[in-house]
Amino acid sequence: MDKSKVVSLEDRIPKIKKERRRKANRKIIFIILMFFLLIGCIIYFQSPLSHVQTIEVNGNDHVKEAEIVTQSGLSANVNIWSLDESEIANKIREIDQIQNASVSIKWPNDVSIEVSEWRRVAYYKKDLEFFPILENGEMLKEKEASIPVHAPILFEFDGGQALEKMVQELIKLPQEVVRSISEIYFTPTDNDPYSLTVYMNDGFEVKATIRTFSKKMVHYPSIASQLDPSIKGYVDLTVGAYFRPYETAETDEEDQELVLDENEESLEGNDEEVESEG
Repeated sequence: MDKSKVVSLEDRIPKIKKERRRKANRKIIFIILMFFLLIGCIIYFQSPLSHVQTIEVNGNDHVKEAEIVTQSGLSANVNIWSLDESEIANKIREIDQIQNASVSIKWPNDVSIEVSEWRRVAYYKKDLEFFPILENGEMLKEKEASIPVHAPILFEFDGGQALEKMVQELIKLPQEVVRSISEIYFTPTDNDPYSLTVYMNDGFEVKATIRTFSKKMVHYPSIASQLDPSIKGYVDLTVGAYFRPYETAETDEEDQELVLDENEESLEGNDEEVESEG
């Protein structure tokens, strides 16, 4: 055995001690780093740095952003790590006009809220006030600040079954037809307790009944195309479909039978696509 390759114990001890010190130093450094990391985490969670900084609300039209944020329970005092997105979304859905809501966290400190509102299918006039009626059939208690222009106004409805049925019929119609209606009067008779008188935005009057309102009114675009705007009268959709001029001494016009376009039946209730295009 070559004695020159043998390392004596005296020579090995310094190296062993040095290696032990190096390992001990690494442990100490690791402990110090973990200590400061723990302190940093405590400071972060206790400081505003971990709180919600900005709240973004999208999709609201009639519901104010402040109302949505208040209902969500979010504020600058809420820790971003304590948020439950599904729980917050459920709170927001409790607002009458909100159909759906979703919440997402945008790191590090931002929250995004996306909502969709129930469509307003009509407005109920009571005294001199207008109350929105949503497509889920619910009538809001908060009155409209101005006269509505994007949905028909319902007159003489005293609530109850007639109003509920009227709303359901409006929901079935395409937005194109709903927006062409100005006013709907509930005018029951002995023969028809669901009789209606409807005034259109194009100036024509329509006699109809709640029972077949959506089934008949879905054809109104083709009906209007068959009418002469210079001849005043009303469209009768109670039985069949025909146009009857107003009785005056100056006209001998006879009733005009109207042709209903059966292809328009497929449009009934399919208003989402029309609305999205608008």
